[in-house]
Amino acid sequence: RAMTHHPTPLKFLGPGWFSVVMGLCGLSLAWVRAGTLLGDAAIGTALVIGILACGAALALALSSLVRWQRYPQAWAEDLSHPARHVFLAAMPISLILLATVLTALTGVTPWARGAWMLGAVWQFWVTLRVLSLWLDPSVGGNKPGATFWPGITPALLMPVVGNVLTPLAGVTLGFDAWSAAQAGVGLLMWPVVLALLLVRVGVVGLWPERLLPTTFISVAPPAVIGLASLQLGAPTLLAWVFWGVALLFVSWSFRVFKRSISQPFAIPFWGMSFPLAAFAALTLRLSEQSAAWFQVLAMLVLALASLVVAALALATLKGLRDGSLLAPEPIAVISPAVTAEGVQA
Repeated sequence: RAMTHHPTPLKFLGPGWFSVVMGLCGLSLAWVRAGTLLGDAAIGTALVIGILACGAALALALSSLVRWQRYPQAWAEDLSHPARHVFLAAMPISLILLATVLTALTGVTPWARGAWMLGAVWQFWVTLRVLSLWLDPSVGGNKPGATFWPGITPALLMPVVGNVLTPLAGVTLGFDAWSAAQAGVGLLMWPVVLALLLVRVGVVGLWPERLLPTTFISVAPPAVIGLASLQLGAPTLLAWVFWGVALLFVSWSFRVFKRSISQPFAIPFWGMSFPLAAFAALTLRLSEQSAAWFQVLAMLVLALASLVVAALALATLKGLRDGSLLAPEPIAVISPAVTAEGVQA
């Protein structure tokens, strides 16, 4: 069914759109890991996906710059929105991941070092900004949870725990000390955010239906921490610990998969892409010294992540064509769910 395009579509191009870059970068890195099992064909696939990620990042960066110039109020609303402000982290995370892909495919280059440094500093600033909002006297106030709980969704893991991504390329680029230090911030805040998510479900209810796909973001921290620990020289057994935790969150997230995809496609759907790709990358990394059955499992996980990203890419192109994406968001994204029972089955 054809839809009417909004007269100012660029106004609705929020930072969350950079989750497309995150998903493509994650899948590219997963295919790099598959090179051990599949050889040059996997590396070639990783290169193609990496080029697509760079193209998407460039297009989004230029579009975001134009949006900032034309619609500064829309940008300000994104930064002050109780739920959407956390998606700002998708921008520096994309930069860190692009540097990681570049390093994995071409080695140490000035471009990779520059992108990584900018992304790492930017990500640290975003983390500080989000955490500083918790100290705002207007949070809570006379209306407990009025402005606090809407922001407690799995997407909060991006700005607060996203720092664990830095060692993936940072160690190779020569920033091992700072990578470890910044990853420590993510390690510290990971259980804090998990506790807040559980409390939110008990006190306010599940996050809005439209944000259900972001439940998969819970898979990313343990998967990335497992990969980062190997980069930092930790024992392989420790990576297996985090793989087990990631497997738990994969199984948990798939409990809402059917409900997630039963609604109209929106950009939050891309919240499924990078976590699954990161889990595939860790599984492939561990499969290098594992039994044949685990290598088969690793390939199946890679196939799943690839199918999900391909489906998301096609749905995004269709949404851009029919005008269903760059349009005002439903109120459901702004208002928190009141009760778990209020969510449609």
